[in-house]
Amino acid sequence: MLAMREQDPSPTVHFRSNRVSLVNGQFFFSTRENTLEGPFSTRTDAERETEAYISRMQRAKLAQPSSLNG
Repeated sequence: MLAMREQDPSPTVHFRSNRVSLVNGQFFFSTRENTLEGPFSTRTDAERETEAYISRMQRAKLAQPSSLNG
C-alpha cells in the first residue's frame, strides 16, 4: 500500500504486521508508540481491544487543537 503518513517526507510503502502476540499463555497487542497492551485471555479479546485503542487514539488526535502557522 503506497501511502503517506503525517510525519513522512514522501509517500512510501507501509506493511501491516500482526499486532497480537502470545506471551506466556496471554495475548498482548503492540502499538506504534512501542507499547505492549494487555494481557488478554483470548486473541479475540486482544483484537477487539486493538480496534478500541485505535479508535481512542484517532478521537484524541481529532480533539487536539491544530496549530496553524501563518
